[in-house]
Amino acid sequence: MSKFDSIRPYYDSEVNEGICSILNHPMMKAMMNFTYPEIDESVWMEQLKKTHSIRDFQVNFIYESVQKVLERSSDGLTTSGFDALEKNTSYLFISNHRDIILDTSLLNVSLYDHQLVMTASAIGDNLVKKDFLLKLSKLNRNFLVLRNLPPRELLQSSKLMSEYIGHLLQRENRSVWIAQREGRTKDGNDATHQGVLKMLAMGSDENQVMDYFKKIKIVPVSISYEYDPTDALKMPQLIAEANNEIYIKEKNEDFITLLSGIMGQKKRIHIHVAGVLDQEIDQIKSNVDNSNKQIQALAQTIDDAILSTYKLWPTNYIAYDLLYNTNRFENHYTENEKMLFERRLEMKIDSTNLKAIESFLAMYANPVVNKMKYENAQ
Repeated sequence: MSKFDSIRPYYDSEVNEGICSILNHPMMKAMMNFTYPEIDESVWMEQLKKTHSIRDFQVNFIYESVQKVLERSSDGLTTSGFDALEKNTSYLFISNHRDIILDTSLLNVSLYDHQLVMTASAIGDNLVKKDFLLKLSKLNRNFLVLRNLPPRELLQSSKLMSEYIGHLLQRENRSVWIAQREGRTKDGNDATHQGVLKMLAMGSDENQVMDYFKKIKIVPVSISYEYDPTDALKMPQLIAEANNEIYIKEKNEDFITLLSGIMGQKKRIHIHVAGVLDQEIDQIKSNVDNSNKQIQALAQTIDDAILSTYKLWPTNYIAYDLLYNTNRFENHYTENEKMLFERRLEMKIDSTNLKAIESFLAMYANPVVNKMKYENAQ
């Protein structure tokens, strides 16, 4: 028994049994038939039965599934920054978070395409309540973040996860993906929660926490979708929060969001990986002596890297101009692009609900507002 058994993905020795236990599940069949529409079911079933490692499962099946998702529901994925990373090297990717499954899947496709170490990725246990999804996540090298725990158990859980992340990075030479905050960004304002960094710091084996953060090679990641396939689904929570109301999720809400993210139209997608935070951490260490303030400064540094490199799309500029009733960015989009965005707004949001319209536009406009802060500072 490993102390990480409650949260870890499958070991390679467990992969084949895990696959065989879900081989005939309707969702597995749907996924494989979507990925290989021209191939007889018996062919991919036989291939799966011969699969004995996470890497083989990811490369031969998940990679192909993600390519099919891109083909069917996007205008393609572009990337930048990956050439600066070193092969056979583990990194801690701290990313903004827009989509439950695709953020990590697209990062791993990009890492594989650049012959870089793929990640073990954090996933909330609330998203894998169904047995099939739990097994699929463990086959895809996800480790569990336990949610909604009482304070004492939360502390123990955070300590275990931080130790596991340290173990992956330093002992297994396995890269790790973690979101910069708990849950997805709903309002377009990407911000690193200090609680995430404090959790990571619990796994430190250094006297100075900044030495640990330097050692584990933090790489900020920004991912942006021209259209957020779950934009309308985020509205009820945003409106509840705007009215200072407690938002209660519907029973299958996470699952519906998960499927919508995969199959909904995204148009163009871009992932940028920044350089490893190295000199930046040295600077924090020499300029700031209080460990809490160091973590605050590191969170800001990660934000700077994500927000300043976030790829803006015509949809972001259109939303900004509509929200602020201006034509400031009209040279960043065409009339046709504006018309398509307005049609999406009309189809998805009740035209009499002004708060919903404002929230929808702000979700797309806020990345423009955030990026302008950096451009104005230069």
